[in-house]
Amino acid sequence: MQIERAGALVTGGASGLGLATARRLAAGGALVTILDLPTSRGAEIAAELGGVFAPADVTSVPEVRAAVAEASALAPLRVVVACAGIATPGKVLDREGSPTPLEDFERVVRINLVGTYNVISQAAAAMVANEPTETDSDASGERGVIVTTASVAAFDGQIGQPAYAASKGGVHAMTLPIARELARYGIRVVTIAPGIMETPLLQALPQAAQDSLGGQVPFPARLGRPEEFAALVAHIAENGYLNGETIRLDGAIRMAPK
Repeated sequence: MQIERAGALVTGGASGLGLATARRLAAGGALVTILDLPTSRGAEIAAELGGVFAPADVTSVPEVRAAVAEASALAPLRVVVACAGIATPGKVLDREGSPTPLEDFERVVRINLVGTYNVISQAAAAMVANEPTETDSDASGERGVIVTTASVAAFDGQIGQPAYAASKGGVHAMTLPIARELARYGIRVVTIAPGIMETPLLQALPQAAQDSLGGQVPFPARLGRPEEFAALVAHIAENGYLNGETIRLDGAIRMAPK
């Protein structure tokens, strides 16, 4: 898949991994639409990249559908990257031994898992209408690629992460069946499971805490960089044989219980 002149949609594109991805795709010549909350820096980022801002909540079917339509109006939508998500911690039992509110668990799963599925389904419906690309290496053609974001928490969830781990585990688990379903249309689905990355949340921690977290990574012993995530997204888009897989981007870390 050629990134240049392709329509691209990045959810959560106003900050963190999504922002780095939007910039990387735009640098490669893609026409980028930023999907993020109305309160985000989405409009500013879109203007910087010469793209479009589509304010939306990923859990809203009409809002995501409208964002997909805006992206498709720029150019045939061929690259979709789902980065929007939250990492609200919460144990099963609070300090008094009482169950934490079920609504807290549901909110994380709804945004991270249901929201990702919503983006996939709306994007896939638009991609089906694309003309398949024809290349020397892939005579069958390709209509698009969807990259979703899981986490190493899907495999090594820590104490206080049941909702987050469940939501990201769900993103991982649905990758293969959706890739198998969409294969008939020439649409690939690949997931990235980042480790400890330099996101705004972690950058708010004291430097000593950031260094401590980075030191837990076998090699290189540092936090991952959003640009490394974005580079992997670009490679997935361009490498047509990557499909139905979850790729850990984590420096070989395996998270401890806490």
